[in-house]
Amino acid sequence: MALIKSISGIRGTVGGRTDDNLTPLDTVKFTSAYGAWLLKENPGKDRLRVVVGRDARISGPMIHALVTATLSGMGIDVIDLGLSTTPTVEMMVVHHQADGGIILTASHNPKQWNALKLLNRQGEFLDAEQGAEILRTAQADDYTYAEVDRLGTITSDLEGIDRHIEKVLALPAVDRRAIAEAGFKVVVDAVNSTGGIAIPKLLRALGVTDITELNCTPDGHFAHNPEPLKENLGQICRTVADERADMGIVVDPDVDRLAFIDEHGEMFGEEYTLVAVADYILSRQKGDTASNLSSSRALADVTAAHGGHYQASAVGEVNVVALMKKNGCVIGGEGNGGVIYPELHYGRDALVGVALMLTYLAKRKISLSELRAQLPAYFMSKTKISLTPEIDVDAILEKMKQKYARERITDIDGVKIDFADSWVHLRKSNTEPIIRIYTEARTQEQADRLGETIREDIRSIC
Repeated sequence: MALIKSISGIRGTVGGRTDDNLTPLDTVKFTSAYGAWLLKENPGKDRLRVVVGRDARISGPMIHALVTATLSGMGIDVIDLGLSTTPTVEMMVVHHQADGGIILTASHNPKQWNALKLLNRQGEFLDAEQGAEILRTAQADDYTYAEVDRLGTITSDLEGIDRHIEKVLALPAVDRRAIAEAGFKVVVDAVNSTGGIAIPKLLRALGVTDITELNCTPDGHFAHNPEPLKENLGQICRTVADERADMGIVVDPDVDRLAFIDEHGEMFGEEYTLVAVADYILSRQKGDTASNLSSSRALADVTAAHGGHYQASAVGEVNVVALMKKNGCVIGGEGNGGVIYPELHYGRDALVGVALMLTYLAKRKISLSELRAQLPAYFMSKTKISLTPEIDVDAILEKMKQKYARERITDIDGVKIDFADSWVHLRKSNTEPIIRIYTEARTQEQADRLGETIREDIRSIC
């Protein structure tokens, strides 16, 4: 079991012993530390407000009750969105002019996991320095609770997703009429979480009427591994082909990652969600882009083709957002299907990704497979190595740098090795006790072979 503290929040498996897992005591401790940080950041403010929303995980009601009660106990008012999505909570922090937000979700992790994702008043993830301060506060138990007359209130706002959809539809780059006229036939897999609420509702608002829903009951009983990778998506791939649908849409439990299935039942490639959306936005608006080091070279190629500049950040949404703001990027995100469109908000958002992709396809009158064939051709392989306490990750990465010292090395986040027609990125995960291995090449076979070569290199070191 595990408890992981990183820029991606406080994430752990539910149950077990404190300090090793996300137990009730750990949940209260870290919520209290976040509340103490907020109070410190807002000296003299009479009342603070925090927006809270959750995905549909089985542990969600328990974690939610602990978090909201703890915030109230610190004298902080809570706006409770109930079942929601990560991007919705981010946007509702700004809508309510709140002082922060907490999203209760372990994103793509299996059902045993849950997490507290912590937001600032801009509805954006805390940076590394802010996160470190909260961890220090939690470690020291340095927080004070409110007296009875100062307890915070808890109020509900169950219209967050509807407001989110309204904001998406209002974007100039989203063309509802074109989408409706295209008559798309769509299959949706929302892995029995809150995407089952948000994505069908969005599609209907966009004028899509022919929708097949798979795993859209938000009960937290994930029908398959929730990470939207090919090996987990056999059901929707078969359904799209059998029903002769135009596409399949897949989201993770908190709806910040987005993957598409083409009309043949083949993966469009979650890496290419951002690439395709960027191609559309850059055709409307010249500008720069950003993503993380583990993202496809295709985004850099597309950006250059439109006369813009591309730059890569360390992995983590907060890092990508910081780089996008610094460079004034018009579109960006992460290669795992995360689209960040600043005109809406600075957060990965599957809802805006769906709306922009459907608009692009409708306007160009082409299929997903035709669009994919027109984009730069790269293929990615993703694998992992489970970590044990005796594995020294830093030593492994240093030895890999030495082994491939003749190649172009980037070490701002793990180790990325760039070859002439391929690359590999090795890094310790922020969300799981694993080393992630990403490879990309001109063919799938080459990418898979490079990944296996790197795995063998690491095995020989360990």
